[in-house]
Amino acid sequence: MKAKLPHPEHYSFLQHRRQVTRQIILPVVISAVLMLGLIVLISFATFKSAGDVGRWAAVSTIWIIIPILLTGLIVLAILIGLIYLMARALSALPHYTGLAQDYVNIAQSYIMRGAAMVVKPVIALDGFIENIKAFFERITTP
Repeated sequence: MKAKLPHPEHYSFLQHRRQVTRQIILPVVISAVLMLGLIVLISFATFKSAGDVGRWAAVSTIWIIIPILLTGLIVLAILIGLIYLMARALSALPHYTGLAQDYVNIAQSYIMRGAAMVVKPVIALDGFIENIKAFFERITTP
């Protein structure tokens, strides 16, 4: 027995199906057909008897380099912006980093003192237990 999934037939579902076909599937199919056509056209132009393979190789190299070049320019612009912001921030940071370092040193002293207060009873109890063990070992050994 196979479960049947409900197929809604309301207006919004039908509109969604049309939009999926028109806005997703159709552009992908058209792009794929255009790319295949372009590949076939370039292949015929390049590999026919009088085709200029070197020229097409140069054109292909240019088309491969263009996106890399644009990405590099974007990264360069971001890097320049970060360098500019860092230069601006360094004029104000030494004062604030000094304050932050002072607060961290104060917090460190409180943390170390609190940790020593927490550990002190445990160490004292451990020492007391060791003293009792040593006492009973001296009593039992002849």
